[in-house]
Amino acid sequence: MPVEPDAADTGQNIAFSRRVLAGAGLRPASVMLATMPSMQRRGYATTRKVWPEVEVVCACEPVAFRDSLVGIGDDRLVIDTMVGDPQRIIEYPDRSFAVEQHVPDDVHTAYQALVKAGCTSRLIGA
Repeated sequence: MPVEPDAADTGQNIAFSRRVLAGAGLRPASVMLATMPSMQRRGYATTRKVWPEVEVVCACEPVAFRDSLVGIGDDRLVIDTMVGDPQRIIEYPDRSFAVEQHVPDDVHTAYQALVKAGCTSRLIGA
């Protein structure tokens, strides 16, 4: 199976993977994204923007929040990374990086509270 080794971000990974598959004569009707749990929505939205003609299925290993903290070993990094994903879901459509998605009010409120609490190291522009 061909491998895409050159991407620097999610959008490039999808675009470059599409190119690798096309180069191998493969034109899938659907793709599966294997992501971290907190990144599924962003991965989906990015794929829909970069490769709109495929059906997108997201998959991840079910990981409890506490297990994410223990597995990575840096509680603040995990939380800051999780705060960065909704920011990208909100902002990337305006930058043409992803399709627009509805962000529920309670998610938006929690995101704003975490930013105000200083969980900002993984935000765009941080």
